[in-house]
Amino acid sequence: MSVKRTILKGTLILTITGFATRFMGFFYRIFLSHTFGEEGVGLYQLIFPVYALCFSLTSAGIETALARCVAKRVSVGKKKEARTLLFTGMAISVSLSVIVMLLLQNYAELIAAQFLQEERCSSFLIILSYSFPFASIHSCIVGYYLGLKETKIPAFSQLIEQLVRILSVYLFYLAGIKNGTKFGISIAVGGLIAGEIASSMFCLKTITKKTPYCQSLTKRITKLPEYVSYAGELLLLSAPLTASRVLLNLLQSIEAVSIPLKLQLHGMTVSQSLSTYGVLTGMALPCVLFPSAITNSVSTMLLPTVAEAQTLNRRQQMKNIIQKSVCCCVLLGSLCCIFLLLGGQWIGFFIFKSRSAGDYIVTLAWMCPFLYANTTLISIINGIGKTTLSFFINTFSLLIRIVSVFYCIPSFGIEGYLLGLLASQLAAFSLCILYLSHYLRSQNAHH
Repeated sequence: MSVKRTILKGTLILTITGFATRFMGFFYRIFLSHTFGEEGVGLYQLIFPVYALCFSLTSAGIETALARCVAKRVSVGKKKEARTLLFTGMAISVSLSVIVMLLLQNYAELIAAQFLQEERCSSFLIILSYSFPFASIHSCIVGYYLGLKETKIPAFSQLIEQLVRILSVYLFYLAGIKNGTKFGISIAVGGLIAGEIASSMFCLKTITKKTPYCQSLTKRITKLPEYVSYAGELLLLSAPLTASRVLLNLLQSIEAVSIPLKLQLHGMTVSQSLSTYGVLTGMALPCVLFPSAITNSVSTMLLPTVAEAQTLNRRQQMKNIIQKSVCCCVLLGSLCCIFLLLGGQWIGFFIFKSRSAGDYIVTLAWMCPFLYANTTLISIINGIGKTTLSFFINTFSLLIRIVSVFYCIPSFGIEGYLLGLLASQLAAFSLCILYLSHYLRSQNAHH
């Protein structure tokens, strides 16, 4: 299968899965809000910064590093080394997740009170902690298959996770009604564990069925230097990616707390500031980000493809992949920008019943060409092994957002933050384009 067909097929599978899970998640949130009320859902939402932070520490960077390293090994016919990398990555990730699980259980009350500012979340954090070992297994196997450019297993595992999560919560709810027991929102946290267990078991069953290497793993465990070497390679690649993810989640947590506070400094009441933040994050941004299911799928497929082209020294192929993918993402973003500029006010008023949402959508529309392209550009940079550079680009972009929160919102209101979002995306886009242009020129010069 040609590179173009491989990317298109993988992107299509991941895009369909992405839209399907988002669609299911939409109705799931409606069920939660009707069943447990707005306060219950609010408490449930509060634990997700901790969830995202712990996942970033234990799995996210390893998954991306695995995808790149596996793609490089497979491109030169070293499938056994690729499988060794998988089990090395799983050993690292599961070990980290067990440490995080124990820390979260021991310090749940402190994290809930000091970080989340809500003591009722402590029991949720203890329940949540059990999901991380399973999430790390799922994540590593997904990274392995993405490195092979096989998207069916990652896609099916994503669907299984979402389906089991929703069904388990719904069945627990029905069982509670039947037995006269009233469950709280904690069963939704339990649903997270059920989804991760199901998806990790599915992935493990698939990998053990397809690779007899798993059965002989205990015999090869004596090759310690080999595993140490692979562990070093994975950690070197994953460290900046993990740092970038952790920083992103910390900054998002800071934003969640700081934006309403800074809006109050601008002159809003507490109620007005929370309402403005809710309209922005609950209505306008999800609307602008919805098409990103496509670009996220493209970027997922591009990382192993670029890594393979680099390993095989296919300079022209790499150049074509980069140019075509970036142009397509910019085109998609431009079309979405035009659509949102023309229809943003209508979407805000008739769908969300909020004129403010329409105003924010129109303002945010301008960042669509850069927003959609940046996911792809960062993935390409990770694909050629420059994970430290992608970390610095993401850091610089995020610092612009933080500056806009602390210095622009008090002076200009929420418009100051919207301009900061646009500036951060434009800065990241410019830096990525400048580096990739330099990289391609240097490759041609060496050739």
